[in-house]
Amino acid sequence: MLVLLGYSYIASVLPVWTLLQPRDYINSLQLISALGLIVLGLMVAALYGGAPLADGFRPELAMAAPQVNWSPSGAPLIFPFLFITIACGAISGFHCLVSSGTSSKQIMNEPDARFVGYGGMLTEGFLATLVILACGAGLGLGVVVEGQTLLGNAAWESRYDSWGAAGSLGAKVGAFVLGAANFLQALGLSSEASVALMGVLVASFAGTTLDTACRLQRYVVQELASTLRGAGAGEASGKVGKALAWMQNKHGATIFAVLIAAALAAVPPAGKGWSMANAGTGGLLLWPLFGATNQLLAGLAFLVIAFYLWRRDRPVWFIILPMIFMMIMPFWAMIWQLFIGSTDNPSWVSQGKVLLPAIGLATILLEVWMVIEAIRMFPSVKGVIEENALDLKGASSMDAAKA
Repeated sequence: MLVLLGYSYIASVLPVWTLLQPRDYINSLQLISALGLIVLGLMVAALYGGAPLADGFRPELAMAAPQVNWSPSGAPLIFPFLFITIACGAISGFHCLVSSGTSSKQIMNEPDARFVGYGGMLTEGFLATLVILACGAGLGLGVVVEGQTLLGNAAWESRYDSWGAAGSLGAKVGAFVLGAANFLQALGLSSEASVALMGVLVASFAGTTLDTACRLQRYVVQELASTLRGAGAGEASGKVGKALAWMQNKHGATIFAVLIAAALAAVPPAGKGWSMANAGTGGLLLWPLFGATNQLLAGLAFLVIAFYLWRRDRPVWFIILPMIFMMIMPFWAMIWQLFIGSTDNPSWVSQGKVLLPAIGLATILLEVWMVIEAIRMFPSVKGVIEENALDLKGASSMDAAKA
């Protein structure tokens, strides 16, 4: 963990083209190779069945997951949770941060952003389809449970017996790794090699997120420090400005990001005291917030885009409905998780949790604040371009004022 945090610091402060870009390039080759192997394995399994079992029998590839389950054990409401569990493949606020913070520094010109962004989403949608096939059909080719090989629906239920059984991060990742590894075994690869290759695929995704997220947090910390330092006047404000000056530096902001990540990771699991053996799992404390905050950030990104177009007298009707939808669903989900819950999924408040309710409530209040500010500003900014900004015709607002 310490080595990874040290790597995150180095990757965050170096120029994008020195480390992050070549690392992404190498990683993309790993990902494309792994996806290619999964597709080949899927084709072979569809035509000839899965890897031969001890008696030479090749299990037939079929969808092991039930087509419909009207009352899955322990599952939350389909509305709104369906729309926040699809965290990246459909729409992602984190991808908005990546495109503005790192992707924009790597493309040759603006038109390339459409190919990179839209093509990236299509590729991720393709990956999502393969994940569904791996978890819904690949598991049916064989899962070993207590020394016994289960096939078909029995294999699927061993991983998805209930919402709680499949609820942990490790269980979700493990189901994909095993299901995809079964496709690779149909090609003749050993079980160990197949699982290792799929493990590398998952770890590669985590690796790309690690240093990119640290860099993005560094940007946010620097901007917040700059804003707070410049706000207000007086002796007290001056002292605050001096205290925040070091956080405007890329090294200071990155050190801050790395230190709070290390502090979070060091938090032991619930009910256990701190020790080296228990350290490194604290990040899972915030994992339940990921889907809702990610989708909420996507809704707020829509809000920013709507303002950008509105200021330039461009149509915004096509973005308003998705924006409202993507702001309501995460808000609804957070309220449900915070205060309502159910018998199988108690609310965070009723469970006596502190960190999740605090961050969740702060996020809700920030969303309400931004929506109120947007409603107040929207009628008065139509056609008013930001100072020194370019409109869609290429002229700056200063040039327009002079004209």
